[in-house]
Amino acid sequence: MTRELTGRHVFLITAGAFAIIIGVNLILAWQAVATFPGIEVRNGYVASQRFEADRRAQEALGWTAETHVDGGILSVAFAGADGRPAKVARVEGLLGRATTTVDDQIPGFVAVGAGAFEAPVEVARGQWVLHLSALAEDGTTFRQRVSLSVR
Repeated sequence: MTRELTGRHVFLITAGAFAIIIGVNLILAWQAVATFPGIEVRNGYVASQRFEADRRAQEALGWTAETHVDGGILSVAFAGADGRPAKVARVEGLLGRATTTVDDQIPGFVAVGAGAFEAPVEVARGQWVLHLSALAEDGTTFRQRVSLSVR
């Protein structure tokens, strides 16, 4: 014996489906906002005033940085415009996930050769982001944001 499908039943089914969809969206939105740090710089206006000058100075260096993670060691090798190792005075970085600050760590880079640096890091499988900053001998700052994939 089957019951008749009435307008009330259709309304309750539709309202229930929308309630589930809206509830899931609210939970996901709350999680996204609660876990995203959201700040790149303290004052965007001040950062924008120096952006072009900093970019031109960095491009004049002609540096490239090759990075990889293997066995808990983060390696960075800097090369100049001529392809030879760059003369780097200091290297700093922030390694973490793109969407949360929970796994952030500051690698302690140590020079292991001309233009080459290594640091021990604790990384699990997945996507990581390295905010790399290196100082040239002339005081020019080289900055690069590098996406790393750990398998």
